[in-house]
Amino acid sequence: MSVKPRPADADELIKLSQDLLYAVKTGADISGAEARIGSFSADMLAIGLPEDQHRKLFWLNMYNAWYQILADRDKLERPQIFHHRGIKFNGFVLSLDDIEHGILRRYRSKYSFGYLPQLFPDRTIKKLAVKNPDYRIHFALNCGARSCPPIAFYELEHFDDQLDLAARVYLQNESKVDSESGIVYTTRLMEWFSADFGGKRGCLKILSKYLNRDLKNYTVKFRDYDWSDQLMNFGE
Repeated sequence: MSVKPRPADADELIKLSQDLLYAVKTGADISGAEARIGSFSADMLAIGLPEDQHRKLFWLNMYNAWYQILADRDKLERPQIFHHRGIKFNGFVLSLDDIEHGILRRYRSKYSFGYLPQLFPDRTIKKLAVKNPDYRIHFALNCGARSCPPIAFYELEHFDDQLDLAARVYLQNESKVDSESGIVYTTRLMEWFSADFGGKRGCLKILSKYLNRDLKNYTVKFRDYDWSDQLMNFGE
């Protein structure tokens, strides 16, 4: 007789995702955390992660851990690494794109600057997705490129403040304001997922917030994205 996997609550699930990410960082054995997380069904994850904060934190950790695993252990490269379904659970398998665009962005298209939904989202993705996408996730996901945000360790009780800090630090590092020409240069992420940020007007509002200056009358231009490899870019 097979034994059913034991249910887990949000605290345990988040701890498991943190353990997996930490094992990846330190080069420790990931098999225990990988097997335990992989034992959960979609229903167990949906019930165990009831709130958006739980889901954002769990799946952010999963994405950042699994990009490193798929690149280092499985030797996958871009763009294949994004759509390869190699993240195994009990009864379903996910890709990095499923996590980012299906779960964290609530089944929005990877293309179309984020303005179009995915036409036929999988039922499992719909069950696991956040209710309200958070644009700050873009400043926390790491896809192994030099222009990606560094990988950080997030804690549930401080998660909102930590996401705010991640957005502030990343945008301050990736943005340049030219006061004479009235142009602010910033990350290409804000163009690729323009709808997530509220279009160019929304981008300027966000940039004003995190750069601590009034940029609403500026023109926004997007800098080239550096895709050169930089794996294991863990922040301090």
